[in-house]
Amino acid sequence: MNHLSPPAAKPRKRPMKLGTTVTLMVCSVTGSVLLLACALWFWQISNATRDGVKETALAVARTLADAPEVKRGLLLPPTSNVIQPLAQAVAARNDLLYAVVTNMQGIRYSHPNAGIIGQNFIGDDLLPALKGKENVAINHGVLAPALRVFTPVYDERYQQIGVVVVGISLSKVDEQVSRSRWAVMWTLLFSAFMGVIGVWQLVRVLKRILLGLEPHEISAQFKQRQAMLQSLKEGVIAVDADGRVTLLNHAGRRMLLTNASGSAGHEPLLADLLDVLQTGVPIYDRELGCNGLLLLSNTVPVRSQENIIGAISTFRDKTEVSQLMQRLDGMVNYVDALRATSHEFMNKLHVILGLLNMRRYDKLEEYVLQTAQNYQSEIGAIQHRIKSPVVAGFLLGKINRAKERGFTLALADESLVPDNPNEKQVTVLVTVLGNLIENALDAMSDQPEGEVSLLLHYQDGWLAGEVSDDGPGIAPGDIDAIFRKGFSTKGDNRGVGLFLASQQLTELGGTITVESEPGVFTQFFVHLPWDSERKTA
Repeated sequence: MNHLSPPAAKPRKRPMKLGTTVTLMVCSVTGSVLLLACALWFWQISNATRDGVKETALAVARTLADAPEVKRGLLLPPTSNVIQPLAQAVAARNDLLYAVVTNMQGIRYSHPNAGIIGQNFIGDDLLPALKGKENVAINHGVLAPALRVFTPVYDERYQQIGVVVVGISLSKVDEQVSRSRWAVMWTLLFSAFMGVIGVWQLVRVLKRILLGLEPHEISAQFKQRQAMLQSLKEGVIAVDADGRVTLLNHAGRRMLLTNASGSAGHEPLLADLLDVLQTGVPIYDRELGCNGLLLLSNTVPVRSQENIIGAISTFRDKTEVSQLMQRLDGMVNYVDALRATSHEFMNKLHVILGLLNMRRYDKLEEYVLQTAQNYQSEIGAIQHRIKSPVVAGFLLGKINRAKERGFTLALADESLVPDNPNEKQVTVLVTVLGNLIENALDAMSDQPEGEVSLLLHYQDGWLAGEVSDDGPGIAPGDIDAIFRKGFSTKGDNRGVGLFLASQQLTELGGTITVESEPGVFTQFFVHLPWDSERKTA
């Protein structure tokens, strides 16, 4: 039987290292610029050298044309030997190939080869000079190839009487150009050497700045960091050394409502960041009000080599933390209620066992009926009216807690709460009722006895609740302030419960109000949406 093996994975192309990339890039750019510069330099130097040689030759030719011996010699026969010594001396003095003087018929009066004096000059490039125009040409002539300069000779009456021809060997011209090019080559090599050293130093600096990481490693780590930050439920905001926001993840943007770009004076969170930037002292577990939310933040400085280069703050909605604590507290109360019930049940079993052993069946029947009646009046009644297991367990825990403190928590007979799949609505109800019941128990703590009454009624998608107690009540001047964060008559570090209850109800679209008569009663009215699984008449 043949087994088909999966195709081999195509090997990933290994990314080029930073040092290699930078070296190739910088060397290619630098090399291209140097080659272009050297090519232009060669061209300019060649032209400049040739122009310089031409200007030198013209200067010599003009000087020779103005010499009295030349003007006087042209009036004599070519064999008079007046011009030849002077021309030879000028040629030798200026390292010329030759210095030739001709009359208007092109007859030579001087030449390095004295045997051809008196003969015609060879080359049509003499013709412009015979017409009074200076001329520069390259021609072979009798001797070696030369750069030839022609200039007319005039007598005292400014009548042209001849031409002076100065020749410079092209090999000497090329030699001067080559000497200039060698200077360019040495400059090019020195520039390339310095460029290599510069690239090496640049790579070292870049590697140190990038902590020895390669670009593909930095890219991968950056993507991972971004994915991690954006997946956090906590908000994250960071600023640089100048206080500018450099990072804000999705959760932070959602909680701050994109207002974090505002000035620090309007954003307590940014104010904390600036304080940490200036002092370098971290701030932990700070409660801040920002855009209608109560945030719990931790702000720390970011250091590099003992220098503060920024600050970062992580924060989350304290309401979520409080909701979690409320749910945990509700579960603890529920467990405590079960534990107390279990203990009470064992005691009842012991009583039943004792009555059986004593054969007191009449008392046994009476005790069982009484126990069943108590169950129906307490636990059974709650389970029948409160269909949400979370709310029912919570109320059982609160009833036992009220008993432990010497008070009574009574659930009205007309109460009815259907089950609800919306966990947020259930959590908010537990949070609100927990705060209201605890506040009522605290208010009656100085009384020998008291009762907290609770009514919960569902109708048409809304749940209405009433929590009342016969405690000391609320002073009229405090009615409007009890839902404000931080307000409390119980001491410092209080005043959060009713604020959270009001805030969570508002977020759901619900309401909470209060009525109170000092010394008589206090009554809270709660109204919130309730997504029941079934409609209950």
